[in-house]
Amino acid sequence: MEITLNNRIEIIDRQTLTVKELLDYKTFTFKLLVVKINGDFVKKENYEGREVHDGDDVMVLHLISGG
Repeated sequence: MEITLNNRIEIIDRQTLTVKELLDYKTFTFKLLVVKINGDFVKKENYEGREVHDGDDVMVLHLISGG
């Protein structure tokens, strides 16, 4: 499948995968992540059930807190 991940084309040898599988595959390890698929926010509790499909535009942003 071909997706756009953080404004870059990614080719992944899968037909579909969940958000959690994508995060594991790309080794995103930050605790505070924001995930959007085609502009729609995906809640953390939905990472295991929400699928990413061919052609999707996925944004994965990590939040940094400080003071």
